[in-house]
Parts: sequence; C-alpha cells; structure tokens
Amino acid sequence: SKPSQEQIINQAFKCHSQGNTSEAAKYYQHFIDQGFNDHRVFSNYGLLLKKLGKLKEAELLQRKAIELKPDFAEAHSNLGNILKDLGKLQEAELSHRKAIELKPNLALAHSNLGNILKDLGKLEEAEFYTRKAIEISPNFADSYNNLGTILIDLGNLQEAEISCRKAIEIKPDLAEAHYNLGNILSDLNQLEEAELSYRKAISLKPD
Repeated sequence: SKPSQEQIINQAFKCHSQGNTSEAAKYYQHFIDQGFNDHRVFSNYGLLLKKLGKLKEAELLQRKAIELKPDFAEAHSNLGNILKDLGKLQEAELSHRKAIELKPNLALAHSNLGNILKDLGKLEEAEFYTRKAIEISPNFADSYNNLGTILIDLGNLQEAEISCRKAIEIKPDLAEAHYNLGNILSDLNQLEEAELSYRKAISLKPD
C-alpha cells in the first residue's frame, strides 16, 4: 500500500535527525511531489538545500513554509540565514526581527540578528542581541564566539578573550572560536599562545 503522508514525514525526519541527509532529501521531495503540504517539511528541506549551497531553492522552500504557517518563527529565522548568505542583509535583518517578534525566547534568532547587525556595522545593537541570545541560552557556544568577534570590533579585547574562551569551554571543537582567540591573543602580543590557538583551529578545520 502507498505510504501515508505521516509515514513519509516520519521517515524524512528520522533520516534527517540521523544525519542521513541524502535519504531525507529524497523523502522530502517525494512528500512534495505527492502534493502534500506541511510547513515543517518545506522548512527542513530548505535547511538541507542551504547546506548544499542551493540558496535560491532553499529560499523558496522557507517562504513556502512561512506561507503555510505565518507564525512559524524558526522558518523566518532560517530565511534570514539564507538571505544573509545571498548578501541581502537588510532583508535578513527583517526576517530575524520577525522571528524574535513571534518567539521572543528564540536564542538562535537573537544570535543570528547580532551577526547581521555586526556586518551592517551596528556594533552596539549587535552586542545587545548577542548578549540576549546568551541570556536565553547560557550554553550556546556560537553566541559567545559571535560576541567575541563583536567585542574585537569594539576594541574590547580582554572581554572578547573571555567570551571566546567561554565558547571553547562549552564546545572545545569550535574551530572558529580557537581562530578568533588566536586573533585576540595576537593583538594582545601573546604570540606563543596565539600560535597554539591557530594550530588548534587548523587541526579542527583543515580547510
């Protein structure tokens, strides 16, 4: 017998959660080809395509998820990340602000908005939203790392160092945090320590 809508979704989600993205993508596409509609499928499939670098397709899928469920905060945040990668920073900012409006405790949206505001040169506001992300989710390593980069730009190297070290404490394999710590230590003229941080970043992420 033909698998039901729910069976296809469950199989797709199972593959996705297990990291089997190629199988998950097949199930998501099959679901859509059957004419079924579910906001979670469009959003999840959009995330997969973003990882594969298919940004325009990923954007369309997130917009479809939002069309089906306008108050789906995560989809607005996901769309913001895609728009950022497409270089549409103002649009990305609006998407993340919408996500926060819909779900004020969505730490990821605050962190991502902080990143965009940093790229737009709005450093104080970027710091505010990144600190908010940390307040909501105190063990969110990426937020500490992002805060570190913002504090570097603000010239606050000592606090930036503390923030990057906190990111590493939470997530020791976060290569970007080791790299950023290397930059900070280099600026503080602690060159031997900086070298160790850079080497650690390279060992974790050779590319």
